[in-house]
Amino acid sequence: MTYVVTENCIRCKYMDCVSVCPVDCFYEGENMLVIHPDECIDCGVCEPECPAEAIKPDAEPGLEKWLALNAEYAKVWPNITLKRDPPPDAKEWDGKPGKEEQFSAEPGQGD
Repeated sequence: MTYVVTENCIRCKYMDCVSVCPVDCFYEGENMLVIHPDECIDCGVCEPECPAEAIKPDAEPGLEKWLALNAEYAKVWPNITLKRDPPPDAKEWDGKPGKEEQFSAEPGQGD
């Protein structure tokens, strides 16, 4: 099992999770984070830290496309280990349906 960042991270991009990850397996895109599935040690400390509840165990049904997205972009986006402020409009986007259309494949700034 590994943990997966899902749709609700898009446009929220809270970074509480990166500050607790013991193996630095988060990678930053322009408007969301992903977890590298081969680096995640399945400790689960990130899941309760996410204010948007966007981190889920990959054993939950229906997360296959998000696991694939995490794996793909973790290879090309920069590693992030330092918590920064979320986007100013993060609270407005938290929980909105249909956020997948807002996904950006562009990398973030990383550390």
